[in-house]
Amino acid sequence: MTKHSKATTEALEGLHGAIAKALADKIANGEATAADLAVARQFLKDNGIDAIPRKGTGLGDLVDSLPFPDADGVADEDRKLN
Repeated sequence: MTKHSKATTEALEGLHGAIAKALADKIANGEATAADLAVARQFLKDNGIDAIPRKGTGLGDLVDSLPFPDADGVADEDRKLN
């Protein structure tokens, strides 16, 4: 049985960067599957990356397209119910 040493920090950083680049390339090229997007989301979460949706950004556009009321809409719906 051969003894294997742990990967170096440099090797792990290289792998981390390669994963990030591969995911980003697939998304940018429009080749990403739903599974790829889920992996990318988890990769970002695992690395402590989050975002605040802002108008005119991809995340902001996504939030605006969701079929849920905004905070004002929720307040209006609450008033109708009570």
